[in-house]
Order: sequence, then C-alpha cells, then structure tokens
Amino acid sequence: MQFTPPDREVFHRLLAWRRDVREFRTDPVPEDLIARLHEAMDLSPSVGNSRPWRVIRVEHAALRAQVRQQFETTNLAAAAAYDERRAEYERLVLAGLDSAPLQLAVFTALDPEEGDGLGRQSMPETLGQSTAMAIYTLWLAARAENLGLGMVSILDPEAMTRLFAAPADWHFSAYLCLGYPLRADDDTPLLHRVDWQENTASTWETR
Repeated sequence: MQFTPPDREVFHRLLAWRRDVREFRTDPVPEDLIARLHEAMDLSPSVGNSRPWRVIRVEHAALRAQVRQQFETTNLAAAAAYDERRAEYERLVLAGLDSAPLQLAVFTALDPEEGDGLGRQSMPETLGQSTAMAIYTLWLAARAENLGLGMVSILDPEAMTRLFAAPADWHFSAYLCLGYPLRADDDTPLLHRVDWQENTASTWETR
C-alpha cells in the first residue's frame, strides 16, 4: 500500500485537530459509528499482540453519577495543590462527564493470556503503553468521524477499580468521554486558549 501526499495532508489535519474535548452536545452517538470506533481500536499495536485493553461502556445513570462524584472528590484534592493558581484552576473545564453521551472506562490487563508474555518480560510496562496506543488510535478515529474525545485523568485508580468491580489483574488506565463537540471551529488546545499553558514544540536530541 502506497500513500499519497493528499493522504498525508489529511493525516496531519487529523493530528492538528485532535483535541482533548470537554464540552459536548448531548446528541447520541449512532451504534454503527461506535462499532467503527471499536474496530479501529482493535487495529492498534500491542506488545506481543496481547491487546491488553479492557473497555467498559458506561451507560447506567447511577454508575455515571458515581464516576462524577469520584471526579469531584479527587478534583477538590487536586485544586488544593495549586495555591496561587487555584482560582485559575477552578475555572478550567476538566471533564465532560455531564454531557458526553458515550463514556468508556478503560483498564489494562496486567497478565493477559494473549501473546504468552512475548515482549514484556523485561518491560511489563509495555502493557500499559499498548493500552495508551489503543486509546490514541481511538482518539484519531473519533476525530475522523467528527467526534470529540476527552480523557478524564483526575480520578483515583483504586476507587475506579472498586467502582467497576474490576478483576484483580486489571489496572485502571483512563476514563473517556466521547460525543459531538460543542465547538468544532478552533484547533487551539484548550489549556493554550485559556492561558494555562502555551502549546510549544518539543525538543529532539541527537547523540
């Protein structure tokens, strides 16, 4: 398969317009679109072809409310660490839990049968890295479908594991909010837009 310059341009537009979305319309995401996202995620690379990500689609209102409460509790503790910037912090929109129509809890299996341990004996952290790559694949696939995705990181992993009654060998990796973004006309990262942190280029080093 040979890709063309127009293919490359589309890919770079996807990268530029992939954003951590926090504000969503409440329109439901069609089931056939969700199926395509699932298929795209399954194309992700993983160590030893272990595919360790475990995804729970969170639909029950009571369960969503408990996730929301968990976020509030953890966020209150996080805000206390900012002292001089606390007022700024409290103005940030840090989660789309109230409006995102599709919500996913993602875990990583720490000892999956798949792959028979290949490639992870000396670096078991590659299981978590595999899940992270699967999430990023999902993120780009969602953007290609004109959906937004926001990752909620202000959560207690142990509390989330208990909340979902996850098996002992599952590690909580991420909580994802998906839906049609409330605003889709600005590719500026949110934290850059509100003057929390300017988006700057990373550095590469040669040795």
